[in-house]
Amino acid sequence: MSPLVYYLFTLAFFVFAYCILGWGLNLQFGHGGILNFAYIGFVAIGAYVTGALSLGKPSGGQSYIFGFSLPFPVGLILGGLAACVFALLVSVLTFRRLRTDYLAMVLISLSLVLYDFINNFVPLFGGADGLTNVPEPFADALGLDTNTFVPFFAGVSLLVALLMWWVMSRITNSPFGRTLRASRDDDEATAALGKNVFKFRLISMLIGSFYAGVGGGLIVEFAGAFNTSAWLPGETFLIFAAVIVGGVGNNKGMILGALIVPVLFTQLPKFIPDIPGHPGLILNIAAMAIGVLLMLVLWFRPQGVIPEKKRLSKLPPLSERHRSTGAISAQLTTEETL
Repeated sequence: MSPLVYYLFTLAFFVFAYCILGWGLNLQFGHGGILNFAYIGFVAIGAYVTGALSLGKPSGGQSYIFGFSLPFPVGLILGGLAACVFALLVSVLTFRRLRTDYLAMVLISLSLVLYDFINNFVPLFGGADGLTNVPEPFADALGLDTNTFVPFFAGVSLLVALLMWWVMSRITNSPFGRTLRASRDDDEATAALGKNVFKFRLISMLIGSFYAGVGGGLIVEFAGAFNTSAWLPGETFLIFAAVIVGGVGNNKGMILGALIVPVLFTQLPKFIPDIPGHPGLILNIAAMAIGVLLMLVLWFRPQGVIPEKKRLSKLPPLSERHRSTGAISAQLTTEETL
């Protein structure tokens, strides 16, 4: 396989992985109005749990909990559920007592605490060294080497992304999604109509965190390693940028956002050779370009490249409404006479 084809399949994988991550955050932020600045922490939990459940018993100086050798996709699903459980604890402790702005500050503080804890508590997930040599799914069974594993797992990630896109589309187009958007626009009016805003936001937090855990699990199984340098707090804002650029509240726009921000502006420059005498300059320029892109989008097109679709209820024709109104009036008159 030529290096160009290898790089293209690698970029394709990151598009699929970041689509999954973006859909989860888009449900929380775009549909539910939750400023989850700790989102990358849930991604990390999914990655760590998936890796620790796939590595087997610790060896070679590594230190981590679990130490099982579960097959794909069992470890991936459990990683998503682990992020879900962590989201449940966070939501129960914070959602009822904090407004959106204070909640955002608490969540970003929580992300920093979680980062320092995992980075320094080595027995949990290896500390700063993290997890290494995570086995490649199906590689031994199918006899895949590095060159053949990359396109194979990119295809697997595509199937996972399609499944999760279908599920997310069903969620956002359901009555649950409509109520979630209503609570985003005006939570007091939604509560006045008898809807439990806390319950709906809690469910969106759990579902979005599951998506974060699954996306993190795919990344650790593709890369074969994961440590604290992979989930610095700035990574959350990278996913936020993808959501905003693609279109807040639009699942299809998130696909475009994942292609533009995390891939073209972040992953693609990693394959460009460094400028002699200026190591890391290209990546710094790419980071600045993301900031400029985000400012331009917020200034000229705040709704994103593909805006959120306007959802309007379809009323019956005027004549039918008159007939139904007349029938109801006649029924009420009859009941009053009786």
